[in-house]
Amino acid sequence: MPTAPIVTSRFADYVIRDGHSHGMNLRWTFPPYPVGWVPRETLRKYVQGDDPVTGVKLMTEIIDALTKPLTDAEKNPEISERPKRSRLLKPDSEANLHQLFLRNGWTDGLPIVLPTEERVAEMLTGTDHDPQEMVGMMSVTTHEEMKEYTVEKVAVNAVMAGARPEHLPVILAIASTQHPAMPSSTGSYGSMVVVNGPVAKTIGMNSGVGAMGPFNYANSVIGRAWTLMSINFGDARPGDTFMATIGNGLSFTNQCCAENEGKSPWKPFHVRKGFKESESTVSVFRGWNVMTLGIGTADGLLQRIKSFDSMGTYTFVMDPLAVKTLEAEGWRDPDKLSKWLTEKSGSPFLRPEGINFLVVGGETNPIFHTTDYVHYKTAPVDKWIPKGGIKLDEKPLRMPAPRECKDGLCFTGR
Repeated sequence: MPTAPIVTSRFADYVIRDGHSHGMNLRWTFPPYPVGWVPRETLRKYVQGDDPVTGVKLMTEIIDALTKPLTDAEKNPEISERPKRSRLLKPDSEANLHQLFLRNGWTDGLPIVLPTEERVAEMLTGTDHDPQEMVGMMSVTTHEEMKEYTVEKVAVNAVMAGARPEHLPVILAIASTQHPAMPSSTGSYGSMVVVNGPVAKTIGMNSGVGAMGPFNYANSVIGRAWTLMSINFGDARPGDTFMATIGNGLSFTNQCCAENEGKSPWKPFHVRKGFKESESTVSVFRGWNVMTLGIGTADGLLQRIKSFDSMGTYTFVMDPLAVKTLEAEGWRDPDKLSKWLTEKSGSPFLRPEGINFLVVGGETNPIFHTTDYVHYKTAPVDKWIPKGGIKLDEKPLRMPAPRECKDGLCFTGR
């Protein structure tokens, strides 16, 4: 079918590699960049002028793309593949290896735990699955071939993130979703992963005070492992495969936490997605915007939907007190609340399934965070847990647990 695709010159190299990777070399035309929020006179000059990549008249290229017969090379394209990395690196000093990982872009820029054979072997005790079993395929963008990764490769990134074997089943579950934490877009995505079920308590995840902050070991290393997997499996390279113009500081640990099932009057999120309460899961979300400090009732949620710039999806992260406020209004079923919000919003794009609620927080304020995050997938953790149960260290590493209060009272005397 005759086609004349057009993309601005800023992304010429990007889309040309896309064709090579997928064996579909389209006849691209490249006008100058940018095209957004520039005068009409400038755009007209673009159309009447030359393609800055090829030097050929822009309109001539478009007409040729639609009318000239395909060449033999276009009919029989070659699909290029990147060479595979070796499984092991040559022995070297610790300092040199740290420099090597940084120079090659295999880290998030923070110090890592070097994944020696011994450390990876220890990490693999966190699951019964074969180290060479394929877990999935990932790419941060569509223009590169998808990269396969195994249980062992996931374990390597878990070690680098500072995780322990007890965390590996959750990290494997995240890897099994095949969703990178940092998909390539000129916008700057944020991601979130929420753990439900018994595993969260077993490995000491935080769902209460400061759950999305830097106060919990499991939350931090699990979220960071997702970033490292996105870099190394998804092949994220800024300005090359990763195009977020500003980037997002949330990407270091990806808002990783557990849902506060114990303090929530609603059914846990994973139960609302078809799992049993006794099952453990990870749920992954992704979007652009996070607005904090929402306070109010169901009408407050509705006003936030009407004022918040979204593409038709909302995920509200709500303190248990905020949920209890809604329950007092009569909203005992979040699905019914989603339907009501959809009807009252007046949006032709919003659907009830596009509104999600997560209960996270320590009941210090009845607030909610509004995000435009899409729920992509909920994946089981239990399949990755060893038959003997979670592999805990003899003395598991734990940071100070947040202080919990009951019935709104916190008092320890004087």
